[in-house]
Amino acid sequence: FETVCLHLNLIEGDYFGLEFQSHHRKMVSLYKVCVCPGPKHTVLRFVVKFFPPDHSLLLEELTRYLFALQVRQDLASGRLTCSDASASLLVSHIIQSEIGDFEETQCRQHLLNTNYIPDQMALMDKIMEFHHKHIGQTPAESDYRLLEVASRLEMYGIRLHPAKDREGTKLSLAVAHGGVLVFQGHNRINNFNWSKIRKLSFKRRRFLIKLRNINQDTLEFLMASRDCCKMFWKVCVEYHAFFRLFEEPRPKPKPVLFSRGSSFRFRTINIKGICLRPVLMIFICAFLSFSEVTCALVNGHAEDCRGATPSPLISPMLNDTGAIRTDDEEDNRRKNCPTDNAYCIAKELLCTERTYLKDLELITVSFQGVLDKEDCVPEALKTLLSSTYEPLHSHHTHFLQELEERLSLWEGPCSTEVKGEMQRIGDLLLKSAQELKALSGQLQMISECVFALERACVASRRLECVCREFELQKVCYIPLNVFLLSPLHRLLHYRQILDRLCKHYPPTHTDYSDCRAALDDVCELEAALRPGLEQIENYQKLLELQKDLIGVEHLAVAGRQLIRLGCLSKLSGKGLQQRMFFLFNDVLLYSTRGITSANQFTVHRQLPLHGMTIRESEDEWGVPHSFTLMVQQQSLVVAACSESEMEKWMEDLKMAVDMAEECNGLTADLLSTSKDVRASEVVESEDDLCGSRTSLPRNGNNSGNTLNRGNTTAHVCWHRNTSVSMLDFSIAIENQLSGNLLRKFKNSNGWQKLWVVFTNFTLFFYKTHEDEYPLASLPLLGYSVTHAGESENIHKDHVFKLHFKSHIYYFRTESEYFFER
Repeated sequence: FETVCLHLNLIEGDYFGLEFQSHHRKMVSLYKVCVCPGPKHTVLRFVVKFFPPDHSLLLEELTRYLFALQVRQDLASGRLTCSDASASLLVSHIIQSEIGDFEETQCRQHLLNTNYIPDQMALMDKIMEFHHKHIGQTPAESDYRLLEVASRLEMYGIRLHPAKDREGTKLSLAVAHGGVLVFQGHNRINNFNWSKIRKLSFKRRRFLIKLRNINQDTLEFLMASRDCCKMFWKVCVEYHAFFRLFEEPRPKPKPVLFSRGSSFRFRTINIKGICLRPVLMIFICAFLSFSEVTCALVNGHAEDCRGATPSPLISPMLNDTGAIRTDDEEDNRRKNCPTDNAYCIAKELLCTERTYLKDLELITVSFQGVLDKEDCVPEALKTLLSSTYEPLHSHHTHFLQELEERLSLWEGPCSTEVKGEMQRIGDLLLKSAQELKALSGQLQMISECVFALERACVASRRLECVCREFELQKVCYIPLNVFLLSPLHRLLHYRQILDRLCKHYPPTHTDYSDCRAALDDVCELEAALRPGLEQIENYQKLLELQKDLIGVEHLAVAGRQLIRLGCLSKLSGKGLQQRMFFLFNDVLLYSTRGITSANQFTVHRQLPLHGMTIRESEDEWGVPHSFTLMVQQQSLVVAACSESEMEKWMEDLKMAVDMAEECNGLTADLLSTSKDVRASEVVESEDDLCGSRTSLPRNGNNSGNTLNRGNTTAHVCWHRNTSVSMLDFSIAIENQLSGNLLRKFKNSNGWQKLWVVFTNFTLFFYKTHEDEYPLASLPLLGYSVTHAGESENIHKDHVFKLHFKSHIYYFRTESEYFFER
């Protein structure tokens, strides 16, 4: 199997397996056996073994192609049963992939020569009708849409195992990602979710399902033989492990004389409810040990992963035993550190300064190094960047050195007189603030750097590609423009640090006067720069959205302001459909997520805000948390995921309408004039059978070569079904944090020490603060933060819990101060 995967260059091999036909004419999956029984010339078949609940979890085009081949085989064999309409649509996507765009004679001849489904002749006209609608789809797009349609069918990925119930009624058992299924014919009559199952076992021919309920019911099914029963039990164990198990099962100790029961175990690790074995884990920011060859997922991409953009729901599973410190060691180390709040504030300053200096080095060393090698970069831009950021980098390098020396003396043993002199930070902050005032010219040029870089990218396609490729590197863990703006953000952190110190110290303290003077200097500098910061922050967000959206032009223009972005469900004749909404001060856009390599959002429609009215409509439509938007004699009914989300949207929409009423500008048509994009409004009204309601870029400025990150705020909002406002972004900027945290998972033992950076609504995990790039990331939109409860048996101080649905992480801090922060 490993040789096959290597030959195919298949990275996501864990979805697949080998099977052979036994002498009973049954297809048998291979497990750990090296030699299969039976005839000498046994044929091993390479097949899909695990069918995930969402086909978009397949990261690689090759994986999707192999899944598409499996769907073709299941259709041809009659295993994937479905309605005539679904079968016709599936075949239409297959022949679009095989022969390309519709041409009647060629299509008809191909269908006469190639049989994809039983009774194909009777459906030929319907197949051709669907094929005519797929013009322009590439083979990769056709495979994606084939899987999109197939995955909605009840028999998708189902492998039936004949059985009987206690009354002798003929049934079939099957297993899927969600649990064990019972079929009568091809109709599903029962479904036992994993959460309802207490135990699966078999006794000879009897397959037993013990349920979690008051009566602890046990269901019994009779299968053809003990081998059939055991084989189905193994399939169930594998499926449960692959999709649900959090830890690898520990092997039982071998008995001295006799063994009872099966020694079958399945090696697996769980990530966000979807379990994958180590090969695939490498793709999604998990690693088993730091000595292992790994590929860390950062910024929505992985090294050597050919541009794959998995769901940001996938969270890190860092399992490095070398980074786990014993509780006794950690507690003893903490006892030797000062506990005074002033020290903790100084420690926070030191930790965040380390992160900030690395962010500056990304611009002055990494990015400028890339630009220096390119002929397409204007010399004026290179000069502007170096003259702006290099003086700032030099200043903060010296400041960090002084901080590290001061904190070392503060923590170390020394005389009372020296200790009193060293246990202060105000003098260093005052000196730094005065030097920053002298660098105000550089700080004021930062906005111009962002504008100049964007102008240069518009003028040079080559430079735009260089910047996009740099942004996809592991070191660039947040958007490039955010790094460019980091010196302005840092001023906000200095103000917070100094404000806390001034509140902590009494006016008579020796450090108070320096802290007070430094705070005055920083506030003065911040007040001068804040109007420009608000403007450039908004512009940066518009540029980021411009990369995420397909089908809009001239989004980032003067006067346009982002107000809120996030998910709402749009009500139509087919029910509620998830859409991504973008609210500006002049227009409301809504879109769906596309199927490009970057998973960008395709805009379907724009709604002008001028003259719009908003009203609650839950009683009118019977849909919870719904409201209606009325504009230009048209209405749009949308629903939020909760009452609080509905209130946020309605409040911001009303504010945006008021802003639009006061200012009559900016209402130009944002939608692209491309026929492909315009067609999206028509596609949206077609029947669900026609697959994804998205339009892919094929021409113009949104080429297929466009690179993008997979975990931008918009993508996380889409997956977590939530929204954020521009006010949320502003608050997040002021509350960035860095430092050491101890972490454990819900069912794990021991605590793992990590260096963690909190920024852009995301936790980025490093082994130490000296690492060049994060090893994994966890977007936090949708998560809740609470104290660990008594019932959770975590008998440690300063523990907080992050949880989203069933996904739980525990973190410990080194002091009460950092716990509160």
